[in-house]
This record gives sequence, C-alpha cells and structure tokens, in this order.
Amino acid sequence: MSDNTMSKEEYLNKVKDLDQTTEAPKELEDTDFFTVAKERRSVRQYDADYIMEDSEIREILEAAILAPSSSNLQPWRFLVIKDQEAKKELLPIANNQQQITDASVVVAVLADVDAYKNAGEIYGGLVKMGRMTEEIKDSYVASIMKTYGGFSDERALKTAMIDGGLVSMQLMLAAKAKGYDTVPMGGYDEGQFIEAFNVPENFKPVMLISLGKGKKAGFEKNRLPLDDVLNWNRF
Repeated sequence: MSDNTMSKEEYLNKVKDLDQTTEAPKELEDTDFFTVAKERRSVRQYDADYIMEDSEIREILEAAILAPSSSNLQPWRFLVIKDQEAKKELLPIANNQQQITDASVVVAVLADVDAYKNAGEIYGGLVKMGRMTEEIKDSYVASIMKTYGGFSDERALKTAMIDGGLVSMQLMLAAKAKGYDTVPMGGYDEGQFIEAFNVPENFKPVMLISLGKGKKAGFEKNRLPLDDVLNWNRF
C-alpha cells in the first residue's frame, strides 16, 4: 500500500490550492464588529506588489494592543518583517508558504514571559492618570511581583501565550476593519526562527501573521453548529 501522507510543507502549501474560491476579498462598507468578524477569512494569496505604509501597520497594531491581558501586563511583543530579504530568509523556516513573501508584511507575535517585571511602569501610568493612588499601586505591584515571579516556567508560558492569542485575534480583526487580510500561521520551525531573527530568550513565539491586500478571499467559513460546542452551566 502506498503512503499518501503529505509532509508538513506539502500540506501547508496545498491548502491554498484546495481553495475553490474565485472572488477577491470583500471590501467592507460596513465595519461594525459583527460584519468584520463574519467577513474575516484566512487569506493565503496576496498582491505581492502592494506596499502598506508604516502608519497603517502601526494603526492596526495600536488597535490590537487594546486587547485584555492577565493583570494588564501586556506581554505581547511584535516583530514586523517587512524587508523582502528578511521575508526570503523566513520563507524556508515557514515551510515555504508563499504568503510569507507575497504579503506586505509578516507580523511575528511573541509573548514575554518576564512581562511582570514591567508592572511598576504600567501601574505607575495609572497613578499619573489619576486612576490609582501611589499606595494602591505599590500594593498591586508587590503582589504581582510575588505571584508572577513565583510561577513555574510552564505556567508563565501558558499565561503569556493566552494573552498572545488575544492580541493576535484583535490584530486580525483590526486589519479586516481597515481593508486588509491576514492568515495566522503556526507551521514554522520555532527554533530556527528564534536563531535567525535573534529573538530574546524571554520572548516566546505565539504565531506568525501574514498581513496585506488579499487577491483571493480564502475559504468560506465552515463552522460546527453552535449547539455542538455549547453547554450551559456544566457538562
């Protein structure tokens, strides 16, 4: 019996070929939340000639970082890979997925497991805003340093990765609201990525997100019925 199993690289590159969609991504006239959530798709084919301005990328990221995080520690960190040579270096690390080079940028979302060390700066900002007294700030910060500083490596990573997922989803929705398309990617070699892009030891990769102007809309959403995934009160 022949082995028809595809390698990871073959599978990841086959996905876009399986997509029977022919239309381009929809330009949204109505950007209310539910329309954006409905129309966002995972887009793998991009206009390789389209250049996003840095100001547009920053605007999307500014919206993304409004996401919630554990104790407001905001552990997300972004590496925006825009230079074509850098994208070519990333390409084989990410299983030669074409969107790596064709999208305007690739955003690497990272999670800082030492983010709790910024608690003083974060809560000090609330004091300056008049939202917290110095005394309460000092109490909060001391509690955070003790609690998060005592986390096991596993728990620290889990907490930071959850927050990384929250900011990633907000980034993709913000991009769609601004007329851009995205696809989240986990199909890459984390070790090679860390080495190639000099990622600090305390920054842990969450995902890569291609961001740009889509040429093909991507798979139409196909979701399990809500009642298949919903329970009330207890299982």
